[in-house]
Amino acid sequence: MKNPSTFNPKNRTGGRDLLRGHDIGYIYRGLWRYLSHDKWKLLSAIFLTVVSGVLSITGTSLAASAIGAIAGENTGDVYLYLLLMVVFYVLSSVIAYLLSVVMLKLSQRISAKMREDIYRKLVTLPVGFFDRHQAGEIVSTVTYDVNTVGESLSSDFLQIISSLATVIYAFILMITVSLRLMIVFFVTIPLSILLTHIISKITRPLFRKRSAALAEMNGYAEEMIAGQKVIRTYAAEDAVGAGFEEKNSEASNAYINAEANGTMAGPSVNFVNNLSMTLVNIFGAILYMTGGGLSLEGLSRFVLLSRKFSGPINQIANIYADIQSALAAAERVFRLIDETPEPEDFADARALPPPHGEIRFSHVRFGYDPARPVLKDLSFVASPGSVTAIVGPTGAGKTTIINLLMRFYDIDDGSILIDGEDMYSFTRDSLRAAYTMVLQETWLFRGTVYENIAYGREGVSREQVEAVCRAARIHSYIESLPEGYDTVITEGDAISKGQKQLLTIARAMLMDSPMLILDEATSNVDSATEKDISDAMIALMRGRTCFVIAHRLSTIRDADRILVVREGDVVEQGTHDELLEKRGFYSELYHAQFDTA
Repeated sequence: MKNPSTFNPKNRTGGRDLLRGHDIGYIYRGLWRYLSHDKWKLLSAIFLTVVSGVLSITGTSLAASAIGAIAGENTGDVYLYLLLMVVFYVLSSVIAYLLSVVMLKLSQRISAKMREDIYRKLVTLPVGFFDRHQAGEIVSTVTYDVNTVGESLSSDFLQIISSLATVIYAFILMITVSLRLMIVFFVTIPLSILLTHIISKITRPLFRKRSAALAEMNGYAEEMIAGQKVIRTYAAEDAVGAGFEEKNSEASNAYINAEANGTMAGPSVNFVNNLSMTLVNIFGAILYMTGGGLSLEGLSRFVLLSRKFSGPINQIANIYADIQSALAAAERVFRLIDETPEPEDFADARALPPPHGEIRFSHVRFGYDPARPVLKDLSFVASPGSVTAIVGPTGAGKTTIINLLMRFYDIDDGSILIDGEDMYSFTRDSLRAAYTMVLQETWLFRGTVYENIAYGREGVSREQVEAVCRAARIHSYIESLPEGYDTVITEGDAISKGQKQLLTIARAMLMDSPMLILDEATSNVDSATEKDISDAMIALMRGRTCFVIAHRLSTIRDADRILVVREGDVVEQGTHDELLEKRGFYSELYHAQFDTA
């Protein structure tokens, strides 16, 4: 018998944590992965950036030539140099503006591609990933982190390239003017690099912590907004407010701590550059006055070039905090994109043929944490077309059984058979398509009532939709809406949970799946409606293999078989009457609910 552990990692342990991993090379490779999609445009932008920097430095060099011409009283040359200087500066500015527009478009295309890749990855991730991460944390990565990376690419990246080009060209020109004065930079440049490296090691973890704190705050806020009714019901506004203040304070402190330490790079490097400028002026003046082979024009050119050389270094240092923030955001984005998806099916897996519906659990063992098993040695058989109810106390493993049936998680040991064949010999998609699920948590999207009910069924007619709505006892309510079945459902609509539940039940009735799973499907409706739905569901379930999870035991009296799960094992099974006659654990549960003992 095939076991999933022999061919793939478990869903629940696969993948990485969004905050794990600190390899800077990994981040750079990830950035290049996206930049390389527009490789030629990027290379063109870099080339034009270099040209812009060269034009700017050439204009500065012409200014020094104009000073030399003034000293030599060559008026014609002075005007020529000044005119050329203006032309070079204008050309440099025009190219810089065009480049900023190009990089803005490029960065937004990259951001859009990142968001698309994240979405595509999210729909392939195992359910266990969403069990481990809050929705707000994921949304924070999709929005805040991606936007941070995009903004950095549109501004910081271009500035870094321009600054590097300017620094290299200015460095070459300074060497041609005075090699002796370059000794100053041979000392101050390594000092700047050392300071930046030290500050980088200190601040990079702080920016990771900042991103994590912001994501945690967003996750908390999203959770509290979704639970506003419950919060108000329990008058927990103050407690929730205090919780948010704590998360907000942690996020603010993490932000301040990261930014405060990150901005150390700017003043530190600026100090070193100012020191180098002072030394250049001092030693340059000494060389000029002592006849050390440095003319007034040469000194002027070197000083102006050294300013061009130091200026970009200062600019990079001043945006250092933004760069670190972007790197931390990029790491979270790439960790999410590189999360391990659901394990692949067997190489020889085939589509599940229309099943008869016999489901057999044989000595199944499973735990979300392998060290703490939820199901220890579970065995039972659900006959084709039967209704199997699963009952038991909270934490007994009822929902876990459904998770395994749908292959949201893979078992640790044992086997699950469908019509006598191992479930893992079928493709996951075809397996899930064989089931229709109605969950306790209702999910309706922004769209018409008709679109919500017809979700998952292409080409379904209005008559079919109305038929299932009548069976679900929701047709009259829909007809009372302003636009009937064409009424658009929005988040603010006053639709009760019971009505939402009925809509999802109608959606399930419309599906042709041969197997049905009901997880507390009638928990949000009143007793009278519950009876109506139960009658309709009995007709719907006829001929299908059905699994029903219910805490309200009155809803499963007519089930063909009731499995009583306790501490991961089926401790009793039989019909409602048979289990009551045994006076075992099911009888205790039943009498505890209805006080009929």
